[in-house]
Amino acid sequence: MEIAEVYSHLNGLEFLLVHQPRLWEEVQSVIGLVDAEACRTKVSREKTMKGRLLFSPVELNNHFKKLLGGRGWQESRVSYWVTREEKLIRKTLTMPPEKQKREIEESGCKPIYSYNQTDFVKNRVAIEIQFGKYAFVAYDLFVKHLAFYVGDKIDVGIEILPMKTLQANMSSGVAYYEGELYNVIRQGRGVPAVPLVLLGIAP
Repeated sequence: MEIAEVYSHLNGLEFLLVHQPRLWEEVQSVIGLVDAEACRTKVSREKTMKGRLLFSPVELNNHFKKLLGGRGWQESRVSYWVTREEKLIRKTLTMPPEKQKREIEESGCKPIYSYNQTDFVKNRVAIEIQFGKYAFVAYDLFVKHLAFYVGDKIDVGIEILPMKTLQANMSSGVAYYEGELYNVIRQGRGVPAVPLVLLGIAP
């Protein structure tokens, strides 16, 4: 596969080029090693594409997982506690998890355990590879990457998306680079408040 488009949000790419050039080269190398045609294994059952051989999101993800995992990229989680009281959440937001729970309990409220998980993190850089539905991209950008950044676990997040040309040969409803770029730009220059690199990939 190849990188067809790159968008740098809040100087995400510039950060990589200056502070993590080897990781940036590694990401480009991994994308170049993914054999897209080997992942064209899904026979469509949809009325408009019935019988067509499509790119399989599962196969694509498996290829990325194998290549990134072999280079030391690992899953990471950020745990936290929530409750129903807005003021209490604001008070505990920046506390470590154990202190959050204690503070919520001491206030007489019920603490609810939650977490955010990302598949690939290495040297404070997170990667999300998204071949899923539109809503998952918004969750990645506005929740996952942001949570890891606010929690001081990463300095930049990378979101890998199919270009429209690739998405057109996948099941319907899959998000694509051009559409998600529009959504990010529409929010304004400072939203989401985390440095990001959006990558559009094609076979």
